[in-house]
Amino acid sequence: MSTTRRNFIKVSALASSAVGLGILPRRRTAADNTKAAKPLRILILGGTGFTGPFQVRYALERGHKVTVFNRGKSHPGELPEGVEQLIGDRNGQLDALKDRTWDVAIDNPTSVPVWVRDAAQVLKGNVARYVFISTISVYADNSKPNDETGELAKYEGPDAMKETRDTLIASQFKLYGPLKALCEAEAEKWFPGKTLIVRPGLIVGPGDQTDRFTYWPVRIDRGGEVMAPGAPADPVQFIDARDLAEWTIRMVENGATGIYNATGPDKELGVGQMLDGIKTALNSKAIFAWADAEFLEAKKVAPWSDMPVWVPPRGEDGGLSRTSIKKALAACLTFRPFDTTARDTLAWFKTLPPERQAELKAGLKPEREKEVLAEWHKQHG
Repeated sequence: MSTTRRNFIKVSALASSAVGLGILPRRRTAADNTKAAKPLRILILGGTGFTGPFQVRYALERGHKVTVFNRGKSHPGELPEGVEQLIGDRNGQLDALKDRTWDVAIDNPTSVPVWVRDAAQVLKGNVARYVFISTISVYADNSKPNDETGELAKYEGPDAMKETRDTLIASQFKLYGPLKALCEAEAEKWFPGKTLIVRPGLIVGPGDQTDRFTYWPVRIDRGGEVMAPGAPADPVQFIDARDLAEWTIRMVENGATGIYNATGPDKELGVGQMLDGIKTALNSKAIFAWADAEFLEAKKVAPWSDMPVWVPPRGEDGGLSRTSIKKALAACLTFRPFDTTARDTLAWFKTLPPERQAELKAGLKPEREKEVLAEWHKQHG
């Protein structure tokens, strides 16, 4: 994993843990007019982060009974009516989970294997199935596209069960992929044949406080000349948090187990198509200045952080945006229209306080973009 992407994962992971429930209502589809064939008792570990609130709301719409387990510190009182909240902490305070039964548990926030082990020891025998939300960062080699059989990153530390959130951060998230891979193994160990592992790619949409994708709708909406990365055909992959959350609930309803990469869209998308799609969705008059990867590297404009979503199609992360999702598509992973994601993301961002809107957490700062554009024009006339 490149240093740039690792550092950006660090920012993303920290910010996503603080996302509140103040999200836009989800646009309804025909599938929402039906209830699940069998109501389930669903335990969501977390439930107040980025994707968790979407899982909660969709599960309720489908007729399920939902319980969330968290510390109760993030936006208390904002859970939808009818949701049971259990208070505890993954760091050893799990008593609220004892002597209870659920049909399935969905583990959203876990990044260290001891959290899976401790929760599983309490839930084993009381939960029929376990869903672990992982990441495509578990793969050892991202220079080529991976399917679910790709080799996983190896943990090389002294004792994975002694790793904590703090040690993960101290490693600058070098341990992120290896520890997530061990979390998967721990889930399968305690729930053999009863585990569903979902490996998302870049998760985007309204509610994402990391600005991993948000930068582009905000910047394109501002208009003018916009620095664009690489070549228009360079592939990009991402998934709307709502699509990921809703598909996860449907997979739970279907009793699915196994491992699935979950990103999108369903067909290869170039970064040029993505930016043009945002421009069209927002009726923007922005103009794109396409800077190749070599120029951006020379000017220290980093992929993922300065140029979100995009990574060069060659190099150690060159296969990242070509991750195979054939298995998930066969399991009915679906995507809402891209213009919906673009417009909803911008609309949500504009509800944030002015001081937050003034400080995007990803992408080039306006003054820095102006400098780089000036250098680009010097070289290109």
